[in-house]
Amino acid sequence: MSPKTTNALLHGTLDALILKTLARGPRHGYAIARFIEDTTGEAVMVEEGSLYPALYRMERRGWIDAEWGTSELGRRAKLYNLTPAGRTQLAAEVASWRRFSTGVSKVFAT
Repeated sequence: MSPKTTNALLHGTLDALILKTLARGPRHGYAIARFIEDTTGEAVMVEEGSLYPALYRMERRGWIDAEWGTSELGRRAKLYNLTPAGRTQLAAEVASWRRFSTGVSKVFAT
């Protein structure tokens, strides 16, 4: 898969992946990206140029909030948390993704 194709697929799912990651607890940006990359076996690579605009957008929408804290390495880091509105959005995103992937799977199965 070319990087352009990968980026196009990621664009439609990045918010859901970030919300799902934060459902596990607060994380800073680098930890969010690493969790997604590690969990997907590096099938999904999250670059800073995509991650931080998505985080800022989700913060403006009220799906996440952020506060300064300390990373696991003892460094000052902005930690992102899922809000109740973010949990609602995550549920909607998961339901939408399941409908979409079921439909696509039916086409691929024929």
